[in-house]
Amino acid sequence: MSKIFPSNPVPDAAGIGLRSQHIPEMLTRRPSAGWLEVHAENYMGHSVAADALERLRESYPLSVHGVGLSLGSASGLDRDHLERLRKVCLRFQPSLVSEHLAWSAADGAYLNDLLPLRYDEEALTIVAGNVRRLQDTLQRRVFIENLSAYIAFENSTMSEAEFLVELVRLTDCGLLLDVNNVYVSASNLGFDSKAFIDQLPAQAIGEIHLAGHAIHEVDGDTVLIDDHGSRVPPAVWSLYAYALRKIGPRPTLIEWDADLPSLNALLGEAMWADMMAQSITFESRPISHSPAAPESRFEGMVLPMTGTRAKGQIPIPALAALATITPSVFATNSATGRAKRVV
Repeated sequence: MSKIFPSNPVPDAAGIGLRSQHIPEMLTRRPSAGWLEVHAENYMGHSVAADALERLRESYPLSVHGVGLSLGSASGLDRDHLERLRKVCLRFQPSLVSEHLAWSAADGAYLNDLLPLRYDEEALTIVAGNVRRLQDTLQRRVFIENLSAYIAFENSTMSEAEFLVELVRLTDCGLLLDVNNVYVSASNLGFDSKAFIDQLPAQAIGEIHLAGHAIHEVDGDTVLIDDHGSRVPPAVWSLYAYALRKIGPRPTLIEWDADLPSLNALLGEAMWADMMAQSITFESRPISHSPAAPESRFEGMVLPMTGTRAKGQIPIPALAALATITPSVFATNSATGRAKRVV
């Protein structure tokens, strides 16, 4: 019989991707983190890591992120893999479950990559059928993630954003907006990253991912690689801010898979995401024009008046400086866990 965990929905706050190197420290420290996300395939069986995740699940809301279901496979979903995913969800009772708009298996061969689809009606029918089967099996809404792309099919009849819109309409699935993937794909394929976000149905977006990427020069062209191997870069923070202003706060994950940093560094990135989201949420609040509450005060506290703001908006006191700094110029002191400026 599955263990019953506290009913902790994933909050509209920043969480971290839990990796095996950080599990011992997470168990001993139990640091403040909004929530945790794990790759489903790492917990499909009995292991020390799975037992540790059960212990952490008692303290943290959990999201399960699949990387191997191959929703774009024309042959359908692998029955055994789907059953293992179902058991993971039964065991750990995650609040969110997500997968990629990609394929990674064909004719019994499994590829160590997430490959793009041709975006047309035939592919839409295949993916929609697979998503319906996935949601029926898990008895829950699943959130589908946009892909980082390096090539595109010439015979696609719709964009990835249009494909996702139709997928939501046909299956009532949710969307996982990976802001870094949008930025990487837009740079590599030459489309407008903000227009991509504008096209998505805001009500379907239930989670956001942030990560770093690598920049390579190939035959005179710049190619961005979604390697999850560094801090979130300024351009991705900027696009994240744009997304928040469009759709409002969402559970936001910091992904870091290669060249793993200290746990403090990872938590520091989550802190920046929280601060940005809170600042943007606060700046949208109307100012009281009561004589007792002048524009330059909030609950009796004089606010910094630095930077620019739209009429009727006021900066949150503790976060007013966020508008004038770049998150990537800050690092985390590994000894204290506090942010420090890198000069």
